Amino acid sequence: MSARDRILQATLRLIGEQGIGAVTNRAVAREAGVSLGSLTYHFPSQEDLLREALHTFVDEEIARITAYVTSLAESGIAAVQAADEVEKAVVGFAYGPEQIANLELHLHAARDPALREASVRSVEAYDHLAAAILEALGIPDAEGHAPAIVAMLYGLAVRRLATGDTAATGTADAFRLLLLGALPR
Repeated sequence: MSARDRILQATLRLIGEQGIGAVTNRAVAREAGVSLGSLTYHFPSQEDLLREALHTFVDEEIARITAYVTSLAESGIAAVQAADEVEKAVVGFAYGPEQIANLELHLHAARDPALREASVRSVEAYDHLAAAILEALGIPDAEGHAPAIVAMLYGLAVRRLATGDTAATGTADAFRLLLLGALPR
């Protein structure tokens, strides 16, 4: 793993474990096992570091989720059954300091215009992925429904993290409810 990648992973871990306030150049360099000079070479500003950390997390998560969704689509699963698979995927993907860091970075973007573009790009990427999933499931107006799915999953992520629910309880039911409301009658 390159020094740049180690820096980004260390940043996500620090945010997830201790919050954005823990992200100092010294702390990140120590956590990543790199020199301060290497850190500032790759990321001249705190905003650059936070923005790239969010981009990195989102890109990696979307790649994982896309691979999972592709395997589901190839299996020919029905929309109602897909809800159970989404819940299983959430259990597999949704834990660790990186998930907390992702949510914290989005909240921080609401206060920091320098990070907002990365947050918007992230949400748009999730919307695009959700639309592709809904389309594969035969849901009409997939693009129109995607933001509701993404918002629901973000909300459920906050709930899981706040309650310590590692089983993603209720995710399948919530997803199924939205899917059934979107299916043509």
